[in-house]
Amino acid sequence: MATQRDYYEILSVERTASGDEIKRSYRKLAMKYHPDRNPGDKDAEASFKECAEAYEVLSDGEKRAKYDRFGHAGLRGAAGHDFSHMNAQDIFSMFDDIFGGSFGGGGRGGRARGGVQRGYDLETQAVITLNDVLTGCEQDIEFTRQDVCETCKGSGGKPGTSPVTCVTCGGVGQVRRGGGFFQMVTTCPACHGAGKSYAENCGPCGGKGRTGLKRRLSVKVPAGIQDGQAIRVAGEGEPGIVPGGGAGPRGDLHVVVRVEEHDLFQRQDDHLILKMPVSFAQAALGATVAVPTLDGDTTIEIKAGSQHGDLIRVRHEGLPNLRTGKRGDLIAVITLEVPKKLTSRQKELLREFADTEDHDANRMPESKGFWDKIKTYLGT
Repeated sequence: MATQRDYYEILSVERTASGDEIKRSYRKLAMKYHPDRNPGDKDAEASFKECAEAYEVLSDGEKRAKYDRFGHAGLRGAAGHDFSHMNAQDIFSMFDDIFGGSFGGGGRGGRARGGVQRGYDLETQAVITLNDVLTGCEQDIEFTRQDVCETCKGSGGKPGTSPVTCVTCGGVGQVRRGGGFFQMVTTCPACHGAGKSYAENCGPCGGKGRTGLKRRLSVKVPAGIQDGQAIRVAGEGEPGIVPGGGAGPRGDLHVVVRVEEHDLFQRQDDHLILKMPVSFAQAALGATVAVPTLDGDTTIEIKAGSQHGDLIRVRHEGLPNLRTGKRGDLIAVITLEVPKKLTSRQKELLREFADTEDHDANRMPESKGFWDKIKTYLGT
């Protein structure tokens, strides 16, 4: 009996992955292994089927729980989709509502009336800084997409030649792939669904009707955006397929925003966390110190008797909320520094301080409780 691959491994996610992470990974892999993008590639076709099967389980809370507990054995006999009787279009339609039109008749390769097919969605990344999150910015994006060949206008034939019935699909515009458990009916890779092909292919595109085109555009990134969120740029994906040539409706471009780590600040929702080293003297006596913010420096008051881990909140010095624009706070976390090297004079002063220290009177409640337990344990 053949060994089945782990569903998490298939989708390249951790077992702790959220539903959004699973959805995003599946969408990316489905684009990669789509049979229309890999004509004749049996390995890609098998991977496409594996991804669809894995997503169908991991996107369902009940099925995922059974799988996490019992593995593949826990799914035997469970109700689900029979991929062996589904063609590619059925699979796209099944997930169309999940991706907001990115499968089926929506975002990727959906075939509408007259055989016109919507183009593929594309995904790229934009890397920004925390300062960009604070103010918002415009980011230049460069990516490559398959576009209509300028020479043959998408027909795939050499200009001046006449089309003939496609020998690959016999004029029906579709081909059946696979066999046994998993079969798919997909658009014919030779004629792109037109049912006709050319005796001589177009030179620049090799008969595909598409050529790679570099595209550069500026994307507006809103203030307050979170790491991993995507910006949808409508109509900047690949053009759809029109049987016989031309271009159908374009897909969309999804720009996934990645926020660089900052040297000083850690982000927590709309708040900024700053770990602030404080000396023993500053913590004991109190002090006024300058701390950085994304807008510049500000001052904060360290209270006398501050302890390691205490928090000092500076209102409205965090990041703006994406929806409301209201800024979060800057939270300084006191980290007490104990000097490793002391001068002779410093040691002398600390010994004098130790001689005058009343340990019982000066102990914090937690410390006092600990030593009281020690005395009880020792019977002293």
